[in-house]
Amino acid sequence: MARHSAALTSLCNCLQGMPPVDVEWTSVIGLANQTLTTPALIDFVDKFAPVLSEDVCGYIRQIHGRNVLRNNRLVAQLEEAVVAMNDLGITPIMLKGASTLVTAPEERRGVRLMSDLDIMVMPDEARMAVSALCAIGYDVDYETPPESHRWHVELNRSQDVGTIDLQRAAPGPAYLYQSFGHPLNHCVPAPLGRGRVYIPAPTYRALMLIIHDQFQDYGYWLGDLDLRHLVELRDMSNSAEGLDWKELASLVSGELMKNAVETQLFALAELLGVEIPQELRSRLIPRLQFMRQLMQARFPATRVPFLAMMMLDLGNYRKVANDTIQPTARRRGLWSLPRMGTLQFLLKAAVAVRAGKA
Repeated sequence: MARHSAALTSLCNCLQGMPPVDVEWTSVIGLANQTLTTPALIDFVDKFAPVLSEDVCGYIRQIHGRNVLRNNRLVAQLEEAVVAMNDLGITPIMLKGASTLVTAPEERRGVRLMSDLDIMVMPDEARMAVSALCAIGYDVDYETPPESHRWHVELNRSQDVGTIDLQRAAPGPAYLYQSFGHPLNHCVPAPLGRGRVYIPAPTYRALMLIIHDQFQDYGYWLGDLDLRHLVELRDMSNSAEGLDWKELASLVSGELMKNAVETQLFALAELLGVEIPQELRSRLIPRLQFMRQLMQARFPATRVPFLAMMMLDLGNYRKVANDTIQPTARRRGLWSLPRMGTLQFLLKAAVAVRAGKA
């Protein structure tokens, strides 16, 4: 347990480029593999190679090199898919890892490890987009039921290294985006080889990534840390365009969303040393949530007892849900317990081992 606790601190220090001191590499590499951040250690290896063991350098360089090859294949796959949709008049929006592949310099392409390509189209373009992809050999592996709040379809081909996750809305609950306006208001057009795409502006892209982790992946309720996405947010902040913290704060509405976003920003500052304005990392609930994340990452046995902390923001969630999801339906009290099915789902998720989460 103590070794696992020390591994998180050591891994974050390595990702920040700090000198390697008392690093227990078996635990650190194990945690890097679990959080999908091993390729991101390439900068640390390049900086400190003379004082690191050949085994550590060789392993990380091998993983990074293989990820470069894989991501190059993903770029080619993405371009082919985009061109097929462009031919039907569809210009898709690149989400998450797909936007990183399009915007990252070629020499940085292997730092981010990803499992699929997230692509968004407008609701009235969804069926045409599926047809365009099926016409170039994709099969529908999974499609959400018609009654689902969030439609998406997973498509794959045997020759590809990743699947395509086609969506018609930004990640996370729709009510969190109600004040943002049309998604294209926050995107810029960009070329992708022979194709054309839309890329979310950096600050909007960062906010979508936070909403994905905190709500679509239930991280806010479960107390998960997604270190891979924190590294991506750090890299966005350090890029030439950077992140506009005032703009980010202006896009956040309601106490629930504010608490979730500030929890992520607090983790970004504490774990990876990103300079976040004090007013975005000083409130009590985000601090408590980060302390919970840290404790759970270091001592996994605390995950189930700490589920009770979701009650901190249950009232804010119910307020949003009552106002936007079920305005005319029978409303539940702001502080009533979650339904049994919800509790069972969260309990099962809390004890599951999920790739990329700490």
